[in-house]
Amino acid sequence: MTLEPREFLAKMEQRMLFNDEDKAALQANADWGKQIAPEMTDHFYEFLNRDEEMANILNQKDGRMERLRATFTEWFSEMFTGMDDWGDAYAVRRWRIGLVHVKLGIGPQHVVPAMATVAREVDNKIKAEGKDDAVNDALSKICMIDLAFIEQAYVEVSSSAVQKETGWSEALFRRMIATGANSM
Repeated sequence: MTLEPREFLAKMEQRMLFNDEDKAALQANADWGKQIAPEMTDHFYEFLNRDEEMANILNQKDGRMERLRATFTEWFSEMFTGMDDWGDAYAVRRWRIGLVHVKLGIGPQHVVPAMATVAREVDNKIKAEGKDDAVNDALSKICMIDLAFIEQAYVEVSSSAVQKETGWSEALFRRMIATGANSM
């Protein structure tokens, strides 16, 4: 079950209907995205730090919060530029970000609500500044694609770990999951 980042990105772009018009809308607003990135970083981490469990994870090591804030600011700006037109480098970076979330224990149950907060704040800014709704639509799509990378990282790491520890094949593992889901 080894994920190939570029293939995963292409599949998510297709599913989300993320197209050239979306990319153009984001790139046309790249300076604006970079400008608001620090503010969106504040909203994201203010939300996460309200949760005791997340605050402990985020502040567990000296300098972690500063590194995470810098990464989020950069990540937010990159959604507007696509780094390499949403190619290999973009896909690999999103995959690595997903793996870091797994490593640190920042699960989807934390990230998704925090990103919803950021999405609301971006929507408020777009409306207040009279920006085109196409920017918001495109940003929503790429944000969901990026969140899919984080969620998929949890799936890939978990299934790989179970298979390694048990010696189970991928087919057996998938069958057991399906059977377990059917019994719930």
